[in-house]
Amino acid sequence: MCGIIGYTGDKQSASIILSSLYNLEYRGYDSCGIAVKDLDISVLKDVGKVDEVNTKLNFLSLEGHTGVGHTRWCTHGKVTKENAHPLLSNNHKIAVVHNGIIENYLLLKKRLQKEGFTFYSETDTEVIPNLIEYYARSKSFIDAVQLAVGDLCGQYAILIMSTQYDGLIACRKESPLVLGVGHNEYYVASDIPAFAQYTNNVVYLNDGDILYITNKSYSIYNNNIKQQHPVTTISREIEETGKGDFEHYFIKEVMEQIDAIKRLIFIDQSIISEVAKEIIKAKGTYMVACGTASYACMYGLYLFSKIAHIHVNFCIASEFDNFKHFLTQDSLVIAISQSGETADTLMAIRSAKEKGAKVISITNVEGSTLTRESDYTILQKAGQEICVISTKAYTSQLAILIMIAYEIVGNYKEAVEILKDLIKYLYYLTSESMREYIKLLADKLKDKEHIYLIGRSFQYPTALEAALKIKEVSYIHAEAYAGGELKHGSIAMIEDGSPCIVFVSNETESSIISNAIELKARGAWIIGVGQRNNEVFDYFIKVRELPWLNSICQIIPMQLLAYQLAILRGCDPDKPRNLAKSVTVL
Repeated sequence: MCGIIGYTGDKQSASIILSSLYNLEYRGYDSCGIAVKDLDISVLKDVGKVDEVNTKLNFLSLEGHTGVGHTRWCTHGKVTKENAHPLLSNNHKIAVVHNGIIENYLLLKKRLQKEGFTFYSETDTEVIPNLIEYYARSKSFIDAVQLAVGDLCGQYAILIMSTQYDGLIACRKESPLVLGVGHNEYYVASDIPAFAQYTNNVVYLNDGDILYITNKSYSIYNNNIKQQHPVTTISREIEETGKGDFEHYFIKEVMEQIDAIKRLIFIDQSIISEVAKEIIKAKGTYMVACGTASYACMYGLYLFSKIAHIHVNFCIASEFDNFKHFLTQDSLVIAISQSGETADTLMAIRSAKEKGAKVISITNVEGSTLTRESDYTILQKAGQEICVISTKAYTSQLAILIMIAYEIVGNYKEAVEILKDLIKYLYYLTSESMREYIKLLADKLKDKEHIYLIGRSFQYPTALEAALKIKEVSYIHAEAYAGGELKHGSIAMIEDGSPCIVFVSNETESSIISNAIELKARGAWIIGVGQRNNEVFDYFIKVRELPWLNSICQIIPMQLLAYQLAILRGCDPDKPRNLAKSVTVL
């Protein structure tokens, strides 16, 4: 989940790499660093967010036209300066930044230690520059890199810079890596937003590719065979990526949900139609995703059942391999991922393709690995999410699933009309008055250790997503249950004053209120979310009834609640502890 960036060209590299690290910080913010090559390699790195480390060390003091940078989400080794990237070889002639996991690093480390190498970090990454140095003692630098990469097991995106090589070398295996082509300059990064302000001409690297950039040109090899990948011009909707008048990206992106839904209304219906046809003719449809996207999938199960009368299966992507034996050439897999780079989701679709199944992806990132490995792709058009916590991407995923379900039954125009109706109501849900009302609730909940949430039907995945938002950003333990399940054991946790959030729709009102009464009888403090107040509620959040769209309407007050809880508890809502935006390791 780390962010990596490399630059070589006519300009001073440090300023370009620094601005790119700011753009990549959603991928990791435990520590960061930059290495620049002039006659020698100079490195500045430390623990902390990019702005904090830059204030302390002044990255712009580094001079040189070639450099690499890294913002870290730790996997191997604690959050320390020594474990921060870039990492150097023992002779200080090679610098490496890396995203991924080297699974056999302990074996390689022991082997290199026997050869006299000393290790100064706890990372798996440090074996890479030392392995290259070892091979370079008797081989050319290019051969040394190829031999070292051949020894690595795992998944990785690696940038290599050396005083022995005029330029940069990049290697990819199962971790995202893309080349940006500028005018007499090149960028290599884990994600396009890193360099999007400089160029929108990109070359996507495939697994096994080794990229060589030198003398203002580049070449790509895979298994020693030269590759000819096309240069793709990315058309990106122009969107303000700064915070604007908002204190945090989290609340800015909550407010941007209105624009995200507006853009979906004008999506090309033909791609929705093609996806609907594939679902209709498939003999077994499976949805896969992780985290927030998995709750979108669960919502889709109810949607396809109730609107389209089609049975769809769902599996968390990391567990999908256990069920791939059900797949045939007539199967269809629908994968949902905001980034399009989620490692578990990519592994799931690769398992599906091995069985000959078709793959449809719903993702927010044009040109991502998921889009390139799918048969069909629906782009969410939510705009870039910079906050680690997903908000507008989630609601756009729900909206797309609604459009597909209506298209299956030949009623696409109705989907567009109800989404237009939704937009009008979103203005109320994101209004200042709603935000202030939710802030009052957050003040009552900020010191609680546990929050419970229940819902039935569409409101069950809504409860799950709401609980995830609260956990992710405020660190309060939140647990969600299907309304009928809480009494099958977990109601034992309810005690006097336990806050319980109850999601209500016209469809589920009778049964879910009955569940709320059961909780109230055990001392729970009940927060109702729905169209009508009820005497069982101690606090009520009025949310208009919009059939099929209740999940979008009801999740927005919960996003606001999570945000306000984070603020009141002194947490950073944009960069929660232990989390990264794009989970690119298994």
